Amino acid sequence: MTIITVNAPQGRLSLEQRRELAGTLTDAVLVPEVGQHAPAARVGFQVHFVERARDMMAIGGRLLADAGQELDVMVIDVAVMDAAWRPDVRAEVIERVLAALAAACGLEKPSPTWWVNFRVIDEGSWGASGGVLSVLPLLESGVFTAERAEAVRAALGVRRPVSP
Repeated sequence: MTIITVNAPQGRLSLEQRRELAGTLTDAVLVPEVGQHAPAARVGFQVHFVERARDMMAIGGRLLADAGQELDVMVIDVAVMDAAWRPDVRAEVIERVLAALAAACGLEKPSPTWWVNFRVIDEGSWGASGGVLSVLPLLESGVFTAERAEAVRAALGVRRPVSP
């Protein structure tokens, strides 16, 4: 389960840009998380677009409504299940998210006022379908590469189950 929330000023992203970002932001996190492009894993990803009026966002102590169009502010929150999120993997996700935003917005590089928060939700702290979710059963689903599955097990301190 991964939730990517894009907070942007109202009207900043067009419908076409949101359509593109729904896929590219999903892949920006999915590929580093499972170690490969795994279409079957996409169902566990949600992208939420939240638009705020320019008088409901500020940067540097100034409302965007007062700053004119010169400030291009976005905050992207990436919430992931606990797994093998070493600093280099987190950095890869953040860079991929920013690159996907720049591409969708037709820019050469991301704006310095686009910020990405990367949050890891502790094992046992996700809930859906009336219960608590775990990343561990997903490791046997075939969407994780063997290397990523082993890295997740090691990061969570779990041994690989022994087959009978």
